[in-house]
Amino acid sequence: MMDKNNVYRLQGLSCTNCAAKFEKNIRNIHTVDDVQLNFGAAKITVKGEASIDQLEQAGAFDGIKVFPERQRQPEEKNSFWKKRENSTAMISLVFIVIGFIFLVQYGENSPLTIGTFGLSIIIGGYDLFKIGLKNLTKLEFDMKTLMTVAIIGAAIIGEWAEGAVVVFLFAVSEALEGYSMDKARQSIKSLMDIAPNKATIRRGNETMEIDVEDVQIDDIMLIKPGQKLAMDGEVINGQSSINQASITGESIPAHKVIGDEVFAGTLNEEGALEVRVTKLAKDTTIAKIIHLVEEAQAERAPSQAFVDKFARYYTPAIMVVALLVAIIPPLLFGADWYPWVYSGLAVLVVGCPCALVISTPVAIVTAIGNAARKGVLIKGGIHLEETGKLKVVAFDKTGTLTEGKPEVTDIVNVSEMSNKELLSVATAIESFSQHPLASAITRKAEASHANMYTAEYFQSITGKGARASINNTVYFIGKPNLFEEMVSIPTDLNQEIIELQTQGKTVMLLGTEQEIKGLIAVADQVRKSSLSVIQKLHKLGIEKTVMLTGDNVATGKAIGKQLGISETKAELLPQDKLDSIKKLNEQNGNVAMIGDGINDAPALATSTVGIAMGGAGTDTALETADIALMADDLANLPYTIALSRKTLAIIKQNVTFSIVIKAAALLLVIPGWLTLWLAIFADIGATLIVILNSLRLMKTKFDH
Repeated sequence: MMDKNNVYRLQGLSCTNCAAKFEKNIRNIHTVDDVQLNFGAAKITVKGEASIDQLEQAGAFDGIKVFPERQRQPEEKNSFWKKRENSTAMISLVFIVIGFIFLVQYGENSPLTIGTFGLSIIIGGYDLFKIGLKNLTKLEFDMKTLMTVAIIGAAIIGEWAEGAVVVFLFAVSEALEGYSMDKARQSIKSLMDIAPNKATIRRGNETMEIDVEDVQIDDIMLIKPGQKLAMDGEVINGQSSINQASITGESIPAHKVIGDEVFAGTLNEEGALEVRVTKLAKDTTIAKIIHLVEEAQAERAPSQAFVDKFARYYTPAIMVVALLVAIIPPLLFGADWYPWVYSGLAVLVVGCPCALVISTPVAIVTAIGNAARKGVLIKGGIHLEETGKLKVVAFDKTGTLTEGKPEVTDIVNVSEMSNKELLSVATAIESFSQHPLASAITRKAEASHANMYTAEYFQSITGKGARASINNTVYFIGKPNLFEEMVSIPTDLNQEIIELQTQGKTVMLLGTEQEIKGLIAVADQVRKSSLSVIQKLHKLGIEKTVMLTGDNVATGKAIGKQLGISETKAELLPQDKLDSIKKLNEQNGNVAMIGDGINDAPALATSTVGIAMGGAGTDTALETADIALMADDLANLPYTIALSRKTLAIIKQNVTFSIVIKAAALLLVIPGWLTLWLAIFADIGATLIVILNSLRLMKTKFDH
């Protein structure tokens, strides 16, 4: 029997080191084969057998609570001050204040002063020492080991006051780190709470309210006005406006009628609806979004991988440097032991890599969570970083830059037939065809209340058009070259055809074997947002925008010019689109391809970043792309690139600042100016600045 994967959510996972230790402790459970911990999402996957009690025992050192994945977690009512580690830090602060009063009155060597500071160290540092000393016996060097050695060393050389202050400030630094990760994870928690966990279901004549886990496919879900939908499904009765902002980021409600798709977590604003459930709770679009966001936050970005690798060698190196600072001057140059041992301890404190370790994950988790709430699904830190470096953006035309829904723009008759009559005949023939151009003619005929004729003996003429008999007359409809073989096209009509094609329109002629009756021009309408999106991309510094289309050169160029696109490549097959992306990659590097995620899959996969549009409606888009714009709209694209660039800049600032402040503080050892106070302030200051800088990503505006 194969071991199954059990997924759990975690509460109280405070720091990256604690996460690594928790993971290691679970691996040591003999019935566990493998374990994967997702720090960003506070989630763990255990392969093998382990009870929740065993898992909580493995995380007892950090007070970690474990819940099954599908169970709604209880809200933590504990305020910041009621958390045990924070309350012990505050008690420690009280003793520090009393200690300084005794210091002023009785001097630093008084048993009262030493005893009070000692109590402060023991109360505030109990958890720290418990882990630090255990690590020291195993020769595991992490932040807590560094701090434990530094504080015990400070007490040994008589610096009780500084030791106590270091304990308190380290506790504050840890609390800040935990708070910032909780804040960053909040975006996932808010996504998880979007969809209700109960649904009103009608089965036969019985109506009941049941858990979403128990809802089955084809159940009928009843939704009243003002209620949120609990499941994905298809409207089978009623119509209403539904606010889909939670899925697509689009605040304008979408009007839904019978046959339309609806999503769990969206808000029914007006009418009552009956919806046939089409997906189980674990497969709904919102469930997939949550899963993808969590996977994305677990995936290490290149800069995070660098930081983690750096920290692995950096911490033991700091231990060695601190030891050398403490012993070399006294042993080799006969210097006094006290100031150099003190300086060595200060090096240990300043070397604590808190700010560096948290510099990347808090930025990435915040950015991915912020984007998900705005309807942009970024499937990993690596894609976030690559989007920030984009130089070229390539677009599919149909359905991306255009609506993908052609409309009749011109009707020209060159015979005794009226425009309405032309439409009637064209519709009768095209009613047999599935082509998008045919549906455009049918829609126009319905809107014009044209006569409904019945065509007989329909025959498709591959690649050119079609023929059929209407009222005993055989009519043809199709491309101009279909008629060139039968009749000569008048010069003025030919001129008109060329002019319409230059405007980006597709021209179809209608007539008999003897004469042309008229023409119908059809064009795919450019999306309203396309022009402003292209302008914003150029403003953002994107060097080149490229349109890739299977349409004819005239149509492609007309639309490209209208939108201000740098380069247009027309008459492309899917293989040609793939080759174009490869060439753009070679010439410019860092190319994004934007398409609908279905017929553009090869090009999306080959580009540096594949971006799919309309992810809310297609599983393919969610699965094939690196980034999915959930709304069927390009307006989110400039926001995504701006957010990625801001994240990249913030990560660079964080890493640079963390390293520079450490280096500057370490240089103060040379003139002997580095004190334990200064060391811990440098550390906590760096951590605080890195956290606040990362949380700025929550405020990145969503600009249409």
